[in-house]
Amino acid sequence: MGRIAVDVVLLPDEAMTSRAIEINRQLITSGRPEIVLSEEDCLPHVSLAMGCIDEADVKAIQERLEDLARRTTVRQLEAVGVSSSINSRGETTCLLEVEKTQELQALHEWVMEEMTPFFRYEVTEAMIYGDAVTGTTLDWIRTYPEKAGYEHFSPHITIGYGRLPPGLSFPIPFTVTRLELCHLGNHCTCRRILVTATL
Repeated sequence: MGRIAVDVVLLPDEAMTSRAIEINRQLITSGRPEIVLSEEDCLPHVSLAMGCIDEADVKAIQERLEDLARRTTVRQLEAVGVSSSINSRGETTCLLEVEKTQELQALHEWVMEEMTPFFRYEVTEAMIYGDAVTGTTLDWIRTYPEKAGYEHFSPHITIGYGRLPPGLSFPIPFTVTRLELCHLGNHCTCRRILVTATL
């Protein structure tokens, strides 16, 4: 067993997953197809915490996530708009913004605290699922606590690279029923589910 890069995530319901994949397809036709969302191996998700773990710790992490799943009241979320961010390569990433409720913020902070004994941030390409790995992927994982943790937490569903044309109607309500530990792929995609905790 070795060390792998992981993401603790909420997975949206089937309808929202399909919607995110549909929007991703629109983006791919006019942009770069480096992120191709799917229901099998590149899952639309809301990230709660990223880091690197020893694979031997997966069972202990599962117990922590199952406890968090029992404690949280997060079930209903809303996508409230489209935003974009610029990565260190100067590329525009398209995101569906998710409303940051008190309950969602609390769950994020609980996850960060519960993962502290397990997470490390000295990430290497070998820890990423798949072959090609960009420097921006490693940078994001390495700096997650400073850039996206606690007061910097900004819940979203990553759609892909490029800018969507206007026309989406918001808000888009959706439910979440699972808290997952996923093996991260390039561009911080969720490529392989390691642990599922039902909410």
